[in-house]
Amino acid sequence: MTTHRTGVWAVIALALICVFGWNTAGIAQTRGEPEHFTANFVDLNTGRAGPVQMSVTRWTTESERTAFQQALFKKGQNEALDVFRDTRSVGRIYTPGNIGYDLRYAESKALPDGGREIILATDRPMSFREITNRPLSSEYPFTWVQFKIRPDGTGEGKLFVAARIIGEEADDLIEVQDFAITPVRLQNITSRKGN
Repeated sequence: MTTHRTGVWAVIALALICVFGWNTAGIAQTRGEPEHFTANFVDLNTGRAGPVQMSVTRWTTESERTAFQQALFKKGQNEALDVFRDTRSVGRIYTPGNIGYDLRYAESKALPDGGREIILATDRPMSFREITNRPLSSEYPFTWVQFKIRPDGTGEGKLFVAARIIGEEADDLIEVQDFAITPVRLQNITSRKGN
């Protein structure tokens, strides 16, 4: 099972690099007003589906982004996790009827076609059992959301409920690995500016 899971991670990581590469060369970081995203999620791992809301109250500053990347590139995922935990909230992610949890990172990057790539992330809440027993899932301490918004304000993307991240400073690249077999799909994403 470990060999199968490792192979799946490699495929997912390669797909992410091709489709959602973090390489920022030539892509401008954009700042903006608060923004609210609504999407439908489809989890092929569990068969669950439904709506999800992502509310950005502020965008990550350049200094916060640099602190996160340097922690990841120089010292690894655990140091980056500590940076996230020390960062004030940038918004929330939640499903109807649930309080959800704070987002710690929100980035919007302009794309050549006039659309944008949105990256939202946070430290993943873990149960007391998961923290004390340290199963394999505890090595996936982030929740990572990545999607593209077209110029008309609609889009699609992926949600990694339990993710592990690896950074390559030479390429300014972040690779995301999902604990699940496949990331949760985000469909019919719509954007609304303002609170």
